[in-house]
Amino acid sequence: MPYEPGTVWQYDVPTTGSAHLPPDAGYGRALTNQGYGFEVAVADLIDNSIDAGADEIVVHFLRDAERILTLLIIDNGQGMDESGLDAAMTVGRRRDYGDSALGMYGTGLKAASLSHASSLTVVSRTKRSRAAGRRLTAEGIADSFRCDTVDPRYAQDLVDRYDGIIEWHGTVVRWDGVRAFETVTRGQSDQFLSKAISRLETHLGLYLHRFLQQGLKLDIAVWDVSTGESGLGEEVDHIAVEALDPFGYTVPGKKGYPKEFTAPVEGIGDMRLTAHIWAAKSKQAGFRQVGSLTERQGFYFYRNNRLVQAGGWNGLRSPEGHLVLARVAVDLPAQENSVLSLDVKKEGVTVTPAFTLGVEKAVDADGHTFHQYLADAESAYRDGAKRTEIVRKAVTPPGKGLDPKVKRVIKEELPEKPGEEPISFTWGTLPSDRFFDLDRENNSVILNKEFREDFNDGRRGGANDTPVTKTLLYLLLEDCFGLGRWERSRQDRVDYWNTILLASAEAHRARRMQSVS
Repeated sequence: MPYEPGTVWQYDVPTTGSAHLPPDAGYGRALTNQGYGFEVAVADLIDNSIDAGADEIVVHFLRDAERILTLLIIDNGQGMDESGLDAAMTVGRRRDYGDSALGMYGTGLKAASLSHASSLTVVSRTKRSRAAGRRLTAEGIADSFRCDTVDPRYAQDLVDRYDGIIEWHGTVVRWDGVRAFETVTRGQSDQFLSKAISRLETHLGLYLHRFLQQGLKLDIAVWDVSTGESGLGEEVDHIAVEALDPFGYTVPGKKGYPKEFTAPVEGIGDMRLTAHIWAAKSKQAGFRQVGSLTERQGFYFYRNNRLVQAGGWNGLRSPEGHLVLARVAVDLPAQENSVLSLDVKKEGVTVTPAFTLGVEKAVDADGHTFHQYLADAESAYRDGAKRTEIVRKAVTPPGKGLDPKVKRVIKEELPEKPGEEPISFTWGTLPSDRFFDLDRENNSVILNKEFREDFNDGRRGGANDTPVTKTLLYLLLEDCFGLGRWERSRQDRVDYWNTILLASAEAHRARRMQSVS
């Protein structure tokens, strides 16, 4: 609009022309410093897989004997052809998203990946196109946003490696030069992976819990390339991510909940708030294993069934101990609005006062106010605090080799000893008169591999096989670790347990052989 001199106030800034200013190559530095946490970045990539229609996704850590090499995310979504790959790897290009899509801004693939890795490679195939790939590096971005074309032979080899997942279509995202991996000192890879996978499993289980409950298959696996095995063999460490529902209680903390409240929000209209009250002192995973209870009270915002904020009152009030049982589910409206905005990383929602004012006025079908809900949550907490609780003995946590579902239940039921290395389970070569042995220095239970086929019904077992046997051994032997002096009476107990279990294993083998013959 033209400039009008002499006016009291120019409501619009006058302009005289315009010019298109392409991003400078230095923008790549900003792209790689978006503040993505590792788990948040991986979740952002999985969003792309879900948008592509994938119902099977694997997060795959590759390692060798000395170090962690790379990370891959494999899916069986619809895939991309060459033009689709070019579009996906174009920095700053925003594609059109459908109303139900998880993607929003078109930057997640590049920003999330290059925040953690020096090189991002995407290989994909569709039903109608051959495998193709593109690679984007920090150096390439600095060189006028150069994107490399992957050798089509390698692209096909990579797709073939994961043919159990990618049959006719799918995508592999590969991170190389992962900065967190490069800081792991020699001999610490196992410990790093154990902690990293545990955090990743919790994050994905929480933020994608609705998709997991609807049937999405999401696995985390580790493969040692030095063994020469290809694909997802049975011997790799393998975790099936389970839904971690922040509202998955069996009995509410107060009768009559959950309740539906309607909040009149100016600029949006009526918004539904589903108010929940957890049972006090609940040991369920959805309550205890999603982080600090104080931080997890408050609003849980969802966008297209994807959790995008897990707790926090967004300025309505401050978090406090008496409200740790209060959690409120809110589905963001499909239409764009100026009241609620989601950050690029999809882990927080910014609200204007219009939202909090609407919540203040919210009522349920019976006329109860939102303030009454908060009072009910506080009352449930105080009533629960008065109850006498049986204190269970803390245990050394279970670790590698035990089924993740079993480990989760153990964590729900028993407190953990702080600072203790988890107890792992492996199969190894032992004398014929031993069913198991203890490696107390490395917190490991070693089972005699001669009996492995018997306990797996003649099949080759995986890393987390024979869950009943291993769980019983864990319960039996847990207090044999983390001790000072090893007492003779304790050794005697281990010896006679071994003798009895060896007899039962041999009886099990005899019965199996009879049934086979």
